[in-house]
Amino acid sequence: MQADKLKLLVIDALEDIKAEDIQVLDVTAMTDVTDFMIIATGKSTRQVKALANEVTMQAKAAGIQPLGVEGEDVGEWALVDLGDVIAHVMTPQMRTTYNLEKLWQVPEPDKQVSAED
Repeated sequence: MQADKLKLLVIDALEDIKAEDIQVLDVTAMTDVTDFMIIATGKSTRQVKALANEVTMQAKAAGIQPLGVEGEDVGEWALVDLGDVIAHVMTPQMRTTYNLEKLWQVPEPDKQVSAED
């Protein structure tokens, strides 16, 4: 499955279980490990577990076997590795603490000064 279709599958799975603040980070220019990181918040550890489980189930139903699933047992931060897409599902506290969006933000290119300035 292409990365863009897999990204949409993960977003749909997260929306089905009412994930909050879903963010999609295109990290293709920053790493060879994955193309997209999708970060979402679950209101409780129970919801985080349910969200990760839903992503896993929908991926398997589409014929994609996750490369790994971590953190489902505790539920504060669950990670579902689908290769081209990695889903991070976190409680609000964990999301604030680790701030993955800031960690993986793409730096803006320096503005070049032209000779006319």
